Amino acid sequence: MVTSNIFHCRKNSWPPEEYISRHTLQLFDFDSAGPPKQAWRRRLNSHANLLKEFSITFKEAIKMVRLGIRLWSYVREEASHGRKAPIDPFTRESCKPSASQGVPLGGMGSGSISRGFRGEFRQWQIVPGTCDPSPVMANQFSIFISRDGGNKKYASVLAPGHHEGLGKASDEGISSWGWNLSGQHSTYHALFPRAWTIYDGEPDPDLKVSCRQISPFIPHNYKDTSLPTAVFVYTLVNTGKERAKVSLLLTWANSIGGVSHLSGDHVNEPFIGEDGVSGVLLHHKTGKGNPPVTFAIAACETQNVNVTVLPCFGLAEGRSVTAREMWGKMMQDGQFDRENFNCGPSIPSSPGEALCAAVSASAWVEPHGKCTIAFSLAWSSPKIKFLKGSSYHRRYTKFYGTSERAALNLAHDALTNYKRWEEEIEKWQSPILNDERLPEWYKFTLFNELYFLVAGGTVWIDSSLPSTNVKNDQDLPMNGESVDVKVTEAKVNREHSTVVEHSSTTSSCNGSTDDSDIPRNKGSCNHLSHHFKWQDQLDDSDDVGRFLYLEGVEYIMWCTYDVHFYASFALLKLFPKIELNIQLDFAKAVLSEDGRKVKFLAEGNYGIRKVRGAVPHDLGTHDPWNEMNAYNIHDTSKWKDLNPKFVLQVYRDFAATGDMSFGVDVWPAVRTAMEYMEQFDRDDDGLIENDGFPDQTYDTWTVHGVSAYCGCLWLAALQAAAAMAEQIGDKFFAETCKTKFFTAKSAFEKKLWNGSYFNYDSGSSSNSKSIQADQLAGQWYTASSGLAPLFDEFKTRNALQKIYDFNVMKVKGGRMGAVNGMHPNGKVDETCMQSREIWTGVTYGVAANMILAGMEKEAFTTAEGIFTAGWSEDGFGYWFQTPEAWTTDGHFRSLIYMRPLAIWGMQWALSIPKAILDAPKINMMDRILISPATFSLSLTGNRVRKIAKKAKWFRNSNPRLVRVY
Repeated sequence: MVTSNIFHCRKNSWPPEEYISRHTLQLFDFDSAGPPKQAWRRRLNSHANLLKEFSITFKEAIKMVRLGIRLWSYVREEASHGRKAPIDPFTRESCKPSASQGVPLGGMGSGSISRGFRGEFRQWQIVPGTCDPSPVMANQFSIFISRDGGNKKYASVLAPGHHEGLGKASDEGISSWGWNLSGQHSTYHALFPRAWTIYDGEPDPDLKVSCRQISPFIPHNYKDTSLPTAVFVYTLVNTGKERAKVSLLLTWANSIGGVSHLSGDHVNEPFIGEDGVSGVLLHHKTGKGNPPVTFAIAACETQNVNVTVLPCFGLAEGRSVTAREMWGKMMQDGQFDRENFNCGPSIPSSPGEALCAAVSASAWVEPHGKCTIAFSLAWSSPKIKFLKGSSYHRRYTKFYGTSERAALNLAHDALTNYKRWEEEIEKWQSPILNDERLPEWYKFTLFNELYFLVAGGTVWIDSSLPSTNVKNDQDLPMNGESVDVKVTEAKVNREHSTVVEHSSTTSSCNGSTDDSDIPRNKGSCNHLSHHFKWQDQLDDSDDVGRFLYLEGVEYIMWCTYDVHFYASFALLKLFPKIELNIQLDFAKAVLSEDGRKVKFLAEGNYGIRKVRGAVPHDLGTHDPWNEMNAYNIHDTSKWKDLNPKFVLQVYRDFAATGDMSFGVDVWPAVRTAMEYMEQFDRDDDGLIENDGFPDQTYDTWTVHGVSAYCGCLWLAALQAAAAMAEQIGDKFFAETCKTKFFTAKSAFEKKLWNGSYFNYDSGSSSNSKSIQADQLAGQWYTASSGLAPLFDEFKTRNALQKIYDFNVMKVKGGRMGAVNGMHPNGKVDETCMQSREIWTGVTYGVAANMILAGMEKEAFTTAEGIFTAGWSEDGFGYWFQTPEAWTTDGHFRSLIYMRPLAIWGMQWALSIPKAILDAPKINMMDRILISPATFSLSLTGNRVRKIAKKAKWFRNSNPRLVRVY
C-alpha cells in the first residue's frame, strides 16, 4: 500500500494551461463547465493517424496453417447461417481503425455509441455482439452566432476539418454545411464518464464555448447506470461588447450504422414533453430481424432558451427539405418554425434514403454574460434478441417499461437529473483525483480505462422479466436426434445444514419459432437456464438483473472467464452485485454438462461442448447462458487455469463482500472445480501438469510439465479453497487442501525456482527457462484476498524484480509495458506470437502485484509504459480502444479489449477493502489431520457435507448486503 508521495516528482502530466489559456479556464470555473486538471487531453486539430495492425511471422504462419484452414471453414459455415464467428481474423472492417476515439455515451448494458475526440459519433453497438465503427457524419453539433447590428455572423459545424466521406460543397447533403472549424484553439478533455470540449474563441473570437458530455455511469447505482442516455451541456461565455444570439443545433440520422442505415421504413416524429423538454423521436427499423430502436434527441427550453425542431430532412433531393436547405434556414433565422411540432409522424423513408432530424436551441448572451443550453440523446431498444433465438428485456425496462416511446422519458429524465449524476460522479472520483501520492497519468487512465464497460459490448437484462425460449431449426441436431444436456443442481438444505446435489437431463426438441415475450408452456423444450435456479430468490430490491460483457469487439464471446480474472477488479470495486452475479452464473455452469459435439479447430478433434466440473471459457456468443463455450480453438475443459481462476475469484469476492449467502451458494461449485483438477496431477506430487499444448489463457504459447503460470494459480487456489472451506464450515475439505498445498508448494519450488525467478515450465524446450511476466498471477490474487503469501518474501520480490529488470526495462527502456516472455540473455522470447507480445492487462496485473509486494516505484514505472505507448500524445493512439496486445514495434492485436480493466487491480492493491484487512487469517501451519499419502480432493461416496451453524446463521441474517469499501 502506498504510504507516501514517492512517485514521479515532476509537473503534472497534462497541465491544462498548455491547452487552454488561464483566462478561459477562469471563465469556465463554475457549474462544472471547466475541465478538471486531471484529465486526458487532445487538441481538436490533432491528426488521427491510422493504427498499425498485427501480423504473424512466416514461421508462425507455418505452425498455424492447419488451424487457419479449419478456422476459415468454420467462419464460412457460420456466415452461411447468418452468424458471425466469435473469432474471425479474416474479415476486415471497411473503416480502418484510427487514433480518433473518445469517451462513449450511455450507461452499461443497453447498447452504446462512442464519440471521437473531434466530435464524430461512431462505434455503434446497439445490437448485442455487433459493432459498426464507421462514423455517421450527419450526426453533429453546429453553432450559429449573430451579434447586434448584424455586422458579425459565424456558422460552423463544431467538428474540425473536411472529414473523409464528405462530398462537394455544392451537394444537397452535409457537404454543403459550414465545416469552418480549424480546431487549433479547441481542445478535448476526458475523464470517463464525462468529457469536455472547449472552443476557445472558435468560430467567434469573442465567444468561449464549453460542451460537457455526461453519461450516467455511477458506482453502486444499479438503476441510473443502466440507462441508455447522455447529456451535452453547453456553457456560453460572451467576452465581446455586443449582445450575441447563439443557436446550437443537434442533427441526427435515423441510423444505428451497419446494414439498416439505408434500409428504409424509418419514421421521425416531433414531441413536446414536460418541463420544457422538446425534440424528435426517430423510430428505426433494424435489419436481420433485430428488434427496433427509437432515438430521442431533445433540448430543454427555459426562460432564456428557445427550442425548435425540424423533424425530417434528407441528404439528397427527394425530401421536402434537404440538408442544404436546413442549413440555410439556420443561417438566416437561427431556428425552425414552431408549427413543426404539429406535423406528426413522417412518411416512412424509402430504401436508400437517409432520414435525419434536427433540434435547435437558441439564446441571447449579454456582453460578458453567461448562458447554459442542455441537449440530451437517448435510445430505446427494450428487447434484445440473440441470433439463436433467446430474447430478453434490458435492465432499464425495469424502470421505464418496454414501450419504444421510453426514449422520450429517458431524454427528459437525463436533462432533469444530470446535475445529480455529476455530484455522484465527483464524489466517487474526488478522493482519487486529490490523492497527491498518485501520478497524474495514473489518475485519468484509471477512470478512462472504464470506457470498456460501456463501449466494449455489454448486455444487462432485467432478470425479473420473462425471456422467450426459441430455437431455430438450423440450430437443432442434423438428424433430429435428441442431445442430452446434463445439469447438476446444488441446493442448500437449511434445516439440516447440508449441501445436496442431484442431476437432471434435458433433451433438445423441435419447437416452433416464437418471437413473443411469453414463456413456453409446461412441457416445452427449455434452456439450461431454466434449471439453474438457486434455492433462494433475491427480493426485488436486491435483484440487479444479469450482466454480460464481451471479451472484445473482435472476440465476440460473453464473459470470457480467463480474461475476466484480470478485469473483474473493476466490477468488484464499483458494482459488486454484478460481479457476484457473474460468479453465480459460472458456479451454476460448473455443475452442468452439455453433451453436444464440438470440433476443436487447433487439433481437428471432437469433444463435448461443456464438461461437468470444468469452468467454461465463456458464457457463449449467440445464445449466452444456454450455449456456453463459444470458443472452439482448443478444448478448454483441459485448460489448467480456468478452474483455479474460478476458485480465486470466488474467494476474493467472498472475502471482500463478507456475503456468507454468496459463499454458501457457490461452495458446491468450488468443491467440484477443485475435485475436477485432480486428474491433471499425474505424478502425485500435488501439482497439476500442463499437457504440451497451449492449455491456458496464452492460447498459442505451448506449455510442458509444471508451469509457473498455472502452477502458481493452483497453489493459490488450494490456499483459497482451504480458507473458504474453513469459513463455510467444511473443515475436512479445508484440511485436505492444506495438506495438498504444502506438498504442491514444495514440488513447485523444486521444479521451477532457479534462484532468481520461476522458470516458464519444467520442460526442456528452448523457452522453458524464459522469464514470464505473469508467473506470479496466483500470488497477486493471494495478496489481493488477504491470504498469506505463497512464497517467502525473497522469492516473490526477486521474481518481480527480475520481471521489472528484463520484461519491462529491456523493452524500449520501460516505455511499452511488460513483454510476456523474455529469455535470461535479455532477448524477447519469440517462441510464438503471444510470447513476444506485450499484454496491456497483464502489465497492469504485474504492476498490482508489485504494489502488493511493496515495490511501488517499479509498479508505476511498469504501468506507465502502457500509458506512454497507448494513451500519451507520443504513443500509438490506442486511447479508448486499448488493445489486448501490442508488439515491441507498436502493432496492435484486438482493439477494445476487456483485460486492460486490470488497472483497477492496481487501485485495489492501493486500497484493500476493510473487510479483507479485518478478516480472520487462515493459518496454513495448523495441525494437519490427514495423511498426505492417502489424500485426495475427490472424496467419492461422501457427497453430503455438513455446513457449520455459523454459515447457516449468516445466510439467514441480512444476505446480499454487498458493498466493497
